[in-house]
Formats: sequence, C-alpha cells, structure tokens
Amino acid sequence: MNLVLLHADDFVAESRVRLIGRRLEHVANIHRAAAGDSLTVGLENGRIGRGVIVRLDDALELAVTLEHDPPEKLPLTLVLALPRPKVLNRVIAGATSLGVNRIVLFNAWRVEKSYWKSPRLEEENLRHQRILGLEQARDTILPQLELRRFFRPFVEEELPGIATATRKLVAHPKTAAECPRNVREPVTLVIGPEGGFIEQEITSLEQIGFEPVSLGPRILRVETAVAAVIARLF
Repeated sequence: MNLVLLHADDFVAESRVRLIGRRLEHVANIHRAAAGDSLTVGLENGRIGRGVIVRLDDALELAVTLEHDPPEKLPLTLVLALPRPKVLNRVIAGATSLGVNRIVLFNAWRVEKSYWKSPRLEEENLRHQRILGLEQARDTILPQLELRRFFRPFVEEELPGIATATRKLVAHPKTAAECPRNVREPVTLVIGPEGGFIEQEITSLEQIGFEPVSLGPRILRVETAVAAVIARLF
C-alpha cells in the first residue's frame, strides 16, 4: 500500500479521518507505523497529500492535508475478453495501476460460459481490485469498468462509438504487423482471451476499423499481454 486511499465517509472532521479494518491493519502491521508518522494519502477521485498519525490503536486517525492532483490517466480504453476468474483480480488491479482510464470486459468464443458466473465479477470485488491498483500506483481516480456479455451486439453496436476519435488496435499474435510504440493519440485496445480470438472475431473487429498488431511470435498470458502492450504503446 503506497497510498492510503480515503473515502468521503472516513472524515470525522474537515481535515481528520478515522479508519478501521484493512487499512488500519496494513498501517499497523505492514508499515509498522506509530503516532507522529506521516503517510501518503489520497481522497477517492480527489487529491493526494499527507496524513499524520494522531492515533493508532483500535482505530487509525490521521490529520490530513491534500495538496496535489493525482497522476494523469492514460488516454486508453482497454477492451478485454473476460479472463479466467483466477487471473481476473490481477488483471484489473494491474490495469488500474498502469493508469488505464476505462476497462470493458466482454465475451468471446474462447471465454468459458462459467466465467460469467464467478463471484469475482461482483461489483464489490471489482471495486476492491481497482482500489488495490490505485493504492499501488499512488493514484486516486477509479477507472470506469463495464461488463458486456455478448460479443456481436457489443462489437457492432457499442464498440464503434467507444472507439470514436481513437486509434483502434487489437492484439493478435498471428499478424505480421508490429504493435506501435510511443503512440501520441488516444487508443482503444482490444485484447482477447487465453488462446486468442477466432478468425471470425478478428474479421468483425477489422470491419469496424481495428488494426491487428502483434508483439512477436511468443504467446503471452493475458495479464502479461496487458502490461506488455500498454508499456509499448505509452
């Protein structure tokens, strides 16, 4: 936890917060902090600053000063075929820590139907994973996250609007075109499931203007591909 993320209901006075639960335990047991110590704090969807510990026992109380804005988000919408439940948490937290502005999870042929029934898709968990990503990266702005259960209606009816005025890229290891570097414009990036998109899906994406690009011959896990492509683009 590189930043203690604060929420509006944590405030007990204009510049004082009271925390219990996970954040209290982390500060006490991982940071091993004490009264008088200063921590980096940030208000959810707000500014970042310092919190001085004024109490640390069955609760953590901080005197808070919020001084500067969080880092800018990447001009990136990540459109991601729903990963396996056991890697979903890592992907969401990782994409958040990298600064992705918007995440859309959608269906594809090689996404198992059972994935959509996973409790990890519950809003509470998806929010928690994004919070972990913010705490890691010292950010405060939650990325927008949406779920789209059906491939064709999403690709044909919604994705063209989402990708308007952006560079449209789809990661596809079977193409010869290299993924661009240091892109200086907003990007909508589509990444498929383990095993990749089937050719009909690639064709559907190409028909609405998406350019297949590759990182090379190596086949990467989803969580690795997300980090590698984003790092290359920005």
